[in-house]
This record gives sequence, C-alpha cells and structure tokens, in this order.
Amino acid sequence: MSIQRTSFYVLLAVVTIAFIWLLVPYYTAVFWAVILAIIFFPVHKRLERLLGGRRSIAALLTVLMCICLVIIPAMIILGSLIQEGTSLYQRISSNEIDLNGYLVRIQNALPAFIDNWLTSLKLGGFSELLGNISSGVVQASRSVGGSLLSLGQNTLQFFISFGIMLYLLFFLFRDGAGLSGKIRHAIPLSDDYTRQFLDKFSAVVRATVKGNIIIAITQGTIGGVAFWALGVEAALLWGVTMTFLSMLPAIGAALVWIPAAIWLVLTGAWLKAAILVLIGVFVIGLIDNLLRPPLVGKGTRLPDYVVLISTVGGISLFGINGFVIGPLIAALFIAAWSIFAEQQSAERAKSKRIE
Repeated sequence: MSIQRTSFYVLLAVVTIAFIWLLVPYYTAVFWAVILAIIFFPVHKRLERLLGGRRSIAALLTVLMCICLVIIPAMIILGSLIQEGTSLYQRISSNEIDLNGYLVRIQNALPAFIDNWLTSLKLGGFSELLGNISSGVVQASRSVGGSLLSLGQNTLQFFISFGIMLYLLFFLFRDGAGLSGKIRHAIPLSDDYTRQFLDKFSAVVRATVKGNIIIAITQGTIGGVAFWALGVEAALLWGVTMTFLSMLPAIGAALVWIPAAIWLVLTGAWLKAAILVLIGVFVIGLIDNLLRPPLVGKGTRLPDYVVLISTVGGISLFGINGFVIGPLIAALFIAAWSIFAEQQSAERAKSKRIE
C-alpha cells in the first residue's frame, strides 16, 4: 500500500510539473487572468445575483467590464508609450536631441568647486563624468527603444496571450466558486488552516494589488501631466516610468521628478523647477498618505520595507511582472506565518488553561 501511495505521489508531482511547464510560455496571461479574477470577483457575484444566477451572462459582462476599465486603457497607454519611446530613441540616435549641448550648459552653470571636488574623488572631473552620463543615456535609450520596438512588432504573440487571458478569465468568473472549493479540498491542510490561509491571501491580494496599482497610476498620471505642462521631453514615457516606480513605497516617484527638477535648475528653468518640486512634494508625495488607508487598510497592508524588497526582488526574477508577483509572494509569506503565529498562540493559551 505504501509503495502504491508513494508511486501516486511521484506521479502527481511529475504531472503537476509537466502542466506548469506547459503554462510557462503564457504564464503572464494566466497570471493576469487570475489577478483580474480575484479583484473583480465581488463585482461578478453582484452581477450574478442581479441576473438571477445566470453565471455565464454575469461572467461575460464582468469580462467586458475588465476590458473597458483595465485592458483598453492599458493598450492605449502601451501604444502611445511604444510610439513615444521609439520616437525618442530615433531622435537621440540621429542627434536631433543634443545631449552634449545640454550637458555643456549644465557644466557651465555649476560652480568650479564641484569640478575640483569630483577630481579629488578621482572621478576625472565633471567633463569626463558628463561624457560617461551621455554615453550611458544613449545606450539606455537604445536598449529601451529596441525593447519597445520589438514589443510593438511581436503582435501575434501578444494577441495569442491576450486571447488566452480573456478566455481563462471568463471561466474563472463563471466557475470560480466551484474551482475555489476544489482547491480548498485538494490542499493537504486542515479545513481551518485552508480557509484562513486562502481568505487572508485573497484579502491581501485585493487590498495590496488594487491599492498599489491605483496609487501608482494616480501618481504617474499627475507626474506625466506635470511634465507635459512644463515642456519636459517624453512626458508620457516619464509618466509611465513614474507609475511603475511609484509601487516602491516612499522613494518611488521621487526617483523621477527629483532628477527632472535638478535638470531644470541646471538648465536655468528655475520657475519650472520650483513648480515641479511643489507638485512633487505637496501633490504626488501626499497621494500615498491620502489614498492608501482607504484602499489598502491597516489590517492587510504590507510593511513598506517588505514591499520595497519584494518588488525589487520580483523585478530581478520575473521582469516587469515582478512589480506584482514580488509583493504577492511577500503577501503569501506573511499570510502563512501570521496564521502559524496565531495557531501557536492559541495552543499556548490552551495549554496554560489546562495547567
């Protein structure tokens, strides 16, 4: 009997690994289908009740809602980003944007003691430092431009992934409740552990992911509009960059608008720099404090240092999806250990009562 059970477990592990291996080429589509299903599932349940239990119609309407509220705006922004990024890359490559001219103006605007200080640090002086910065910017723009161009050209792969995501999303809405019940029974844990773990993880996913994304989009939108109004080149590109970096708590958006303000100061645009600093400090900087409590809440909020470390680690492992995957893994980790700590406390209290 033990040999048969061991063989079954080995077979179970092998077919599970094989199935995951099949999903790897389209893991992004599957991942985002699951995320959208978790976030919009309460809306689907309300629609299902309003439609008298018609699950298929409710699932179809919820998918259409996801397309209108999330997917279409994301595709519009992505298309504009590809166009602007490619244009910026071509302008830098053709020297239409004179980086060296800007850097010379910066060098002339700085006092002489900074050049002496850089020389004392064995950095070769400010002119050599500017040369390295210029070559680095050109190389980075080529890398980003090439990536955006290849992303725009690979339309077939994109539409296949897009179709898989929508197809899976429909069935996750329609059959999500039954599938969740099967997963609960399949997990080799007690019913109490399973219920606590899945409920807490779902709550953390909805609150953290939804809250972080809404806050990041708000900060990136305000930053991009401010850049556009102040005449900064590639405002949309910087706004999208600020959106992604805003998922890093405290320091995220500042990694974009502070260097931009310094650039404006060094190029003599003092008024624009002052306006950008005011917007960055009193608008972009306060959004996190204003929106995070109602969107995320105290009970499900991850500590800022955990979000920072998990986001950076997720990006290094999973690329752009790591902005979400990293915090999700951290949420899973904290949910599991929180349940374990609660169970340990309950067992200690029970043993004390027995004594």
